[in-house]
Formats: sequence, structure tokens, C-alpha cells
Amino acid sequence: MTMYNVTLSNSLFPAQNDAESCEITVGGLLRDVAAARPDAEALVEVRQDGSEGRRWSYAELLVGAERLARALSTRFAPGERVVVWSPNSPEWVLMEYACALSGLVLVTANPAFQARELAYVLEQSGAVALFLVEEFRGNPMGRIGAEAVTDIAAIREVTDMESDALFAQGTRPPALPVVAPHDAAMIQYTSGTTGFPKGAVLSHRGLVNNARFYAGRCGVTEATTWVNIMPMFHTSGCGMVTLGCLQAGCRMVLVSLFDPDVVLDQLEASSADIILGVPTMVVALLDTQEGRPRDLAALKLVSCGGSMVAPELVRRVQNLMGAGFSTLYGQTEHCPVITQHHLSDSIDDICSTAGQPVAQTEVSIRSVGDNRAVPVGEIGEICARGPCVMLEYNDNPKATSETVDAEGWLHTGDLGRMDARGYVTVTGRVKEMIIRGGENHFPAEIENCLLEHPDVSEVAVVGLPDLRWGEVIGAFIRGTGPLDKAALHAHCRANMSPQKTPNVWVQVEDFPLTGSGKIQKFVLRDRFVAGEFTEL
Repeated sequence: MTMYNVTLSNSLFPAQNDAESCEITVGGLLRDVAAARPDAEALVEVRQDGSEGRRWSYAELLVGAERLARALSTRFAPGERVVVWSPNSPEWVLMEYACALSGLVLVTANPAFQARELAYVLEQSGAVALFLVEEFRGNPMGRIGAEAVTDIAAIREVTDMESDALFAQGTRPPALPVVAPHDAAMIQYTSGTTGFPKGAVLSHRGLVNNARFYAGRCGVTEATTWVNIMPMFHTSGCGMVTLGCLQAGCRMVLVSLFDPDVVLDQLEASSADIILGVPTMVVALLDTQEGRPRDLAALKLVSCGGSMVAPELVRRVQNLMGAGFSTLYGQTEHCPVITQHHLSDSIDDICSTAGQPVAQTEVSIRSVGDNRAVPVGEIGEICARGPCVMLEYNDNPKATSETVDAEGWLHTGDLGRMDARGYVTVTGRVKEMIIRGGENHFPAEIENCLLEHPDVSEVAVVGLPDLRWGEVIGAFIRGTGPLDKAALHAHCRANMSPQKTPNVWVQVEDFPLTGSGKIQKFVLRDRFVAGEFTEL
């Protein structure tokens, strides 16, 4: 698992062919793996109380998925959209495979949604059914679901996923259609780090290939056990991990509710090899492991996405878990992984870059003005092209054309730079770029500097409105203890040019997060403007 050997002068990384791009559907892949490894354990349920529940072999998983697919085919026509609104559960996995087999488009929804948010997803996606559970973490989902569908005439069915009604027979003849790799498999709504969510329509081909490229670089084999703590409503949970495990025909231990003690117990009990989490999850696991160590001798890799990581986090993973560490970068519109580290990458590359592009994927850093590849080392917009690019934004041709250009480049909206080896460093969002007194500042550069300070656990750098400068730089920091503003200021001045040093310093206990664990910077800005924070 070594890096691709390239030497670039322009920021245009050619697609690499070390893994082939397969023309197959999610359902077709399940059938192939069930035929090849029928008796291999596929899925283990971990209930919300931490106890182990049901188990499926690959043969059993296929039988259950086909049974549900046939039931769905009697109630819905191929191509119709159905919303799955549920926490992680085996039924979620069965719905993913059953929708794929029956040609339905699965629309994902965050179980923390309230009625207005759920109604938006139902209406915008053109859904005809809602599959839910009655309650999760105090959220009365049954009641909210009933309220959300009241004025949506297209909804024909609201079904409790934990009831027998899931397998109810309708009036259509049971028949599974021919599904093509380029057909839509899912609609996933963008995380909303900047507000208005758009529905990314993802193909079978994109999801299957992206998961294989990702899992392959993680070193996953049929002997792997993967504890899945990522939400299934996000491409990380239902795509990267679920379909990544399917690629290898290995075992997935599905955790219903993230609790660090439960997860660590499962890592130990199942002799797990790998886990994927966002930095906040990894920090929680490390803090809990420090308090009550488990035997994690089998753990080979902690995979991490969502933001850049502090060197101290990598060292803690190595020391407390005895595992390797790999970061990745992606977005929902790319199913989602775009770049990822190799297992042999150095700690410097892991902390300062997001790795090289995944297989079969061109990545380019392009000027925002004229859409040309910039020289190596210059900052521009990160763009990707290949089999994993979304089909479109649902019912939004204007946004689609603004995001995927005529040459097929997906414009991520993220700023970054590429070195001569093709390693990408994310430097911020195009829309999050801070313009202070006419000078451009890139939040990720300042965040990475602050993450090197031992008192900083997590940080978000945000542009704050200012009458004199237009914007000033605000640093919102979660610390390992009380923060010393003078020490942080001195650290920045010692490691960056003076104008990049934050003007406003705020210590926070936690961050407003999207459902996929990304920090909502626009919420921090709005709360600061509303006077909800006290400066250091």
C-alpha cells in the first residue's frame, strides 16, 4: 500500500489504474459475494444498550434482502423514491440492499430531524413513502413523521421498520427489475455546513466503486472485522463501510448508537481490525480508552475523515490503540472519498495533507476565475472527475451545472493545493475564505497551525463581520483545559505571518455539528454575532 509514484508540475493528477472500475450494481455485488462466500459472517447487530443481537451470513443477508425487495416491488414501481429515517440497524442495511434489488431510490434522512426538516426531504426528493422507527434518543419520530407527511399528497405509505408491515404485500405482481450500474441508487442531502441542503443523486456504479477503492487502500480483506459507528444516513456509513465490507466479503459489526464504552468493548470483543470515525469520535474513544484500557491488539487502522487532524491525535492513536492512522477527504457528491492516505504514509503527510486521489479518479486544483489547473503548490478549488461523481442534484439543474462543469469536473467548493507527488492539502471553503482588509485568508491553514498547540483539541476558524476590516479572523477552540490567549497568540506569530493570527478568540465546550460530524461554521458566526459567546 505505497503511494503512487508521480512527479507533477501542474496540479492535475491523472487517474490511476491499480484498481479497476467495475460496472455492477449494489444488488448485483451482494449476489456475487453471497455466491462466493455464502457461510461467511456478514452482519452483527449491536443494540443501543451495547448488547450483541442478531447475526447474518452473506447467504442469509441475500435471502432477507431479496424477500424484502420482492415485498417492496408489490408496493412501488422501479425508480420511485422512498425515505429511510432511522438510526443504524440491520433493517437499514436490509432496506439498502432491498431498494437496490428492486430498483427503488433510497433517500436518507437524519434521525435527529424535526418535522420541518423531514418534510423538506420528503417533498424535495419526490418520495412516495417514509420508513421510520417510533423513537430514537428521545426524538418522537413516529409522531414527527405523521406530522411531516400531513400535507404531502405524494406519500402513500408510512411504515415502522421494526414491524411486520415492512414486508407487507401490495397489489403489484412481485418482480425484481433489471437495474443498471448507471441508475440512481440513493439521494443523499448535503450536510448543510453553509445552510440550504441539496439532494445529491448517487449511482450504483459510483457508490460501489468508491467503497472498493477506499476499502482496498485501507487493506481490507475477507478476514477483516470492521466496527461501523458511522451513521447509515451518510455515505460514510452506508457507502464506505457497508459497501466496503461487502467488497471484501468480510464481517461488519453495526453499532446502533455511538457510545465510546460500547464501541471500545466491541473493538475488543470482536478483535476488530479497523474503524472509521470523524475526529470528535476518535477523541472520545481515546479519552475513554485512557480511563479504562481495552485490549485492542487486533486493531490495525483508525480511518478518519471530516477535517484535518492534530499530530497529537495521531500519536495518541498510536500509543493508546497501537493502530495506524489514515485521514481522507471527500464529499457526498463524490460517493464520497476523493483523496486518502496510503498505509505507509508518514505522520507528516497524515497530519498536513489529505493523501493522494483514490483509484480511477482525476483530481485537479483549478483557478476559481478561469477553471484552469494551477501550478503545483498554488491554492485553487479542488475538483474531481471519474466514475464516482454524482449524477445530478435532484430537481436542481442550475445547481448541477454550477457544480459539475461541461468537462465533467466536480467542483467541490473546497480550496486546496497539490504538491508534486499529487498529495492534496485542504485549505478552506471557497465561500469560507476570509477576506480581511482585501487580503485572502484560508481557515484550514490557521486551523492546522493551532492544532499543533498542545492545549488545542479542536478548532474552527471563521470569518466574523467587522466594520473596519470587512471581516476579521475568529478562532473557536475546544481545549484540553483552560486556554491562554497570550500563549495561543504567540504560537501563531511564531508559525505564521502576523496577519494570519486570529483577532477574536473563543473557548467552546462543543461545536454545532452536521449529522455527519462536520462543524457548522455559519452557526458559530451567527451565534457570535448574536452575542452568545464570551471572548478570551
